[in-house]
Amino acid sequence: MQPEQYQPRLTWAGHTWRLALMLLISVVAFGSRADYLWDEVRWWFFLDLALGAVSYAVIWWRRRFPVAVAVFTNVVGVVSATSLGPAVLALVSVSTRRRWREIIPLAILCLVANVVAVEFFSTPAEEDDPVLVQYAVTAAATAAMVAWGMYIGSRRELLASWRARALASEAEQQARVQQARSMERARIAREMHDILAHRISAMSMSAGALAYRTDLTGEQVRETAKTIQETSHLALTELREVLGVLREGPGDAEPEEPQQQAPDIPALVEEARTLGMRIDSRCEIDVATLPPAIARTLYRCVQEALTNARRHAPNVPVTLHIRGGEDHGIDLLVENPLPLSVPATAPVPGFGLVGLAERVGLQGGRQSATVSEDKRFLLHVWLPWQA
Repeated sequence: MQPEQYQPRLTWAGHTWRLALMLLISVVAFGSRADYLWDEVRWWFFLDLALGAVSYAVIWWRRRFPVAVAVFTNVVGVVSATSLGPAVLALVSVSTRRRWREIIPLAILCLVANVVAVEFFSTPAEEDDPVLVQYAVTAAATAAMVAWGMYIGSRRELLASWRARALASEAEQQARVQQARSMERARIAREMHDILAHRISAMSMSAGALAYRTDLTGEQVRETAKTIQETSHLALTELREVLGVLREGPGDAEPEEPQQQAPDIPALVEEARTLGMRIDSRCEIDVATLPPAIARTLYRCVQEALTNARRHAPNVPVTLHIRGGEDHGIDLLVENPLPLSVPATAPVPGFGLVGLAERVGLQGGRQSATVSEDKRFLLHVWLPWQA
């Protein structure tokens, strides 16, 4: 990853504390020689401040021209103590790029500049310190600045890689959700294939009888026309479920077995019980009176709820409650406690419910999945009585 990709934009707070730190370093360095320069070499006093002001101006371009700024601040730091603050920040900034071909030459330049400053531009007060001590302090400070900058650069790159992973994971999650929705729509389309084919074939036969039979009475013609009307109405109602759904793949045109409906729910519950599930099932409506489309959707909701409980919360009691009426609609409530522990190989949750929500939405219903404070999972599905 290139440094430009993981360097964050600095806020005003970031600029402020960096400026404060530079000023502190410059004040400490300049304070040790300010009195001597003012009394003995006043032109150097003003030159030091001027070069320091230029260094503070140049340091704002350290990210665009990192090496040039570091070279300039270290060179002028030979004669200007107030440039020491920007020189430190420039070297740390270059080190965050973690490029040795830049760091090593600049570290050597920093050491050479210190040697020149000690030999030719030190004040009498500074000459009292042993030369070896000054060199050792400079070498240690340079190493510390390089290490600090490399640590900051490594941390920035790590955070940037985490952000990239999070974005990639979110994009993958969205793709999987979209795939789940597409698969559910394709499943609905395949489910409706046989039904629509049956309706349309019946309409074709009735229309053919009207076209070719000349011996039909008026009453027979009216009955046949009524049959065509009712069949077409049912076909249009059921076709609304798959409106806009495109199917792909060679197997989509193959007819399937008739789909289960709400009257098959007791058999579904008994099948789940034979698999070891503990189910408390109650149904307060006559599911046989439901329209076929709603009955199939209700069956699919119960099936998915039991499958979801069996996969993600095995060996726990499940409560299934179906209630409602023509005025209110149908409420399906499925509740079970959350498992105490989740196996390491547990499947990723949510995609079955995503497809179920898509199907419920096509029928004009609503779905919610929540976890209560006492750690119980509740799936609530509301469906209108009529499709």
